[in-house]
Amino acid sequence: MSTRKNTIYNVGYRVFSVLLPLVTAPYLSRVCGQAGVGLYSYAWNISYFFTLVAMLGLENYGVRAVVRARDDRAALNRVFSSVWRMQRLVAGLTLLVWLGYAAFVADEEKAIAWALTPASLSCLVNLDWCLMGLDRFRPIALRNTAVKLSAAACVFLFVKSPADLWIYGLVWALATLVGCLLSAASLRGAVALTPVSRAEALRHLKPCAVLFLSVLAVSVYRTMDKVMVGAMAGMAENGLYENAEKIIYCLSGFISAVGTVMMPKVSHMWKQGRESEVRGHIDLSMQLVMCMVCALGFGVASIAPELAPLFYGEAFTRSGALMIPLAATLLLIGFANVVRTQWILPQERDRIVVRSVMSGAAVNLIANSLLIPRLGAMGAVIGTVLAEGTVPVVQYLHLRGELPYRRFLGYVLTYCAIGAVMACAVRLTLRLLPPMTWPSLLAAICVGAAVYGLCCLVWWKARKKTRILRLLRLRSRKEPDHSGGTP
Repeated sequence: MSTRKNTIYNVGYRVFSVLLPLVTAPYLSRVCGQAGVGLYSYAWNISYFFTLVAMLGLENYGVRAVVRARDDRAALNRVFSSVWRMQRLVAGLTLLVWLGYAAFVADEEKAIAWALTPASLSCLVNLDWCLMGLDRFRPIALRNTAVKLSAAACVFLFVKSPADLWIYGLVWALATLVGCLLSAASLRGAVALTPVSRAEALRHLKPCAVLFLSVLAVSVYRTMDKVMVGAMAGMAENGLYENAEKIIYCLSGFISAVGTVMMPKVSHMWKQGRESEVRGHIDLSMQLVMCMVCALGFGVASIAPELAPLFYGEAFTRSGALMIPLAATLLLIGFANVVRTQWILPQERDRIVVRSVMSGAAVNLIANSLLIPRLGAMGAVIGTVLAEGTVPVVQYLHLRGELPYRRFLGYVLTYCAIGAVMACAVRLTLRLLPPMTWPSLLAAICVGAAVYGLCCLVWWKARKKTRILRLLRLRSRKEPDHSGGTP
């Protein structure tokens, strides 16, 4: 399947998988209030840590292992069998620990913890890493979308009060399990199990664990924030942070989806020694990703004060103030993601990934410990921004002689300037229209999108960015690219 189709499927699914809980979030916020949202967030994020350990970084390691072997069916079968056996061993042990936590450690979140058990169980059969390594994104997208639509319907049917929070957790956990089972079934005929020894399976453990360190570190400032806010500042404050971060996380799905599609493709290019093509891909990806994240980041920051109370209810008005600085993380995540998925991971330079995200995690833990007791949720926001900013800086220290960072920075500044113009247009529109209404907000979004799109087109035409215009079918394929840098 082509990269464009894979990107469409993966972007659509990644965003949809976050968007559906976002659709149910206003309902949950009104039914359960700040404390209820905070309690569920606290329980879910503890559960998420266990699923991270169970999967042990396979979204990176498993994809890369399959890409290396996919041209040889016998080798592919052996790699798949050994990696999956290792996965089952780790996920099985993690599931036992989770059951112990739910039975003996969980406190007020105990009922929700038990309800979330299918999410840990799904790690035994989550074979998305193999499908992605084979460039088969369509089954993941279509089958999981159908399952999660059913889950959203169940939320509205069965969750009626704060006492039903465990039902909310059970619905989404079961959706995860069923989605994994359906996706795994689509591998029939593509790979086959072959007998492998436990020793052969465990040989994957060390390299997989190295990548897991980076995944774990990222989770510290993506997930542990909510646990720390709940523990240090209370569940109500965590509810405000959860709803602010939920929208930013939804938007970041665009970024991770692009990286997920490009990594197996670029890994295959590196395997074939096509470095010049890789450089061309990373240059074009950086331009497009920066264009996208600046639109999303400046856009959500410009409407956040009106969006939060309209979307979640008046009790969550302060979530809008938290969203404004959080929007900056979209730019930082996008920049780091392009470098990581298209340069570092395809070359198997995993130590750079580990060092960058471990540095970010350390910054985040220190900032959270100092700021959350004083500033509550805003302290976690500041810690997250600092952590996300640390990652690309550490990457730069390792790669400054290999990649054209000066040109990349030019892309960032260009699209930030266009984003600032868009944000001014949005705020002016909101001042001219009736306040705090959905029609006014939607009109402002349309104005912002039009201004941003027009400014980008003018810029691309003026700078002769023919590769971008060609993607939009606005330029003949025969015209040369005068954008500078790699082909």
